[in-house]
Amino acid sequence: MLHLLREMLHTPVLDILHHLKHSTGLPVRELSTRMKMSYMGVKQHCVDLEKAGFLDTWRRSKGAGRPEKIYRLTPKVDALFDGGFGLALTLEILTTAERVYGETAPPKLLYTYFQAKAEALAPKLAKAVNVAERAKLLAKLRSADGCLSTCETDENGHLCLVEHHRPLRALAAHYDMVDELECEMIERLLGCEVRRSVEEVSGLVRVTFRIKTSAHHE
Repeated sequence: MLHLLREMLHTPVLDILHHLKHSTGLPVRELSTRMKMSYMGVKQHCVDLEKAGFLDTWRRSKGAGRPEKIYRLTPKVDALFDGGFGLALTLEILTTAERVYGETAPPKLLYTYFQAKAEALAPKLAKAVNVAERAKLLAKLRSADGCLSTCETDENGHLCLVEHHRPLRALAAHYDMVDELECEMIERLLGCEVRRSVEEVSGLVRVTFRIKTSAHHE
């Protein structure tokens, strides 16, 4: 939804939300640089968004000098990124299936969903010649699904998928197997082991799928 709003409404507020969502929090200085906008202009928008409950702040140490104020999103903004996944309907279907067919029905349906999802994505990755290329293509496909995914390399040289939104988070809150099935799907698509970790602060999230290729043995 935010993507559509940014196309329809040219306002710095939406750009601020966009940049913060793709981060773990940013100072006004960095926001103004990214947006090519005046420091005071960005700061006033951030102050207004904080008053409205869309942003909160924390202080980050810079070593020497005063700590830097960092703005980050609150959970109030989540609705802008959910993309109409239809959570209520999905939960109702799973609950009905459990009532009619027993407690094993929801896990079977979820397993089938992720299996079908993997089968649909696999042909789109077929042209990639190695894991790195598959990971880059998969990041684009998952971004199209609302995950805000990028392919990165961490400080130890490990390939990672890094995502700043979890469209299935609310579903996983009801069925904790969802996160495991999603990770297993990514492993099948990439053809190697993947380790999943999640960092959440206020309304910001960073999901990292660390990819273990043959070049990295532990």
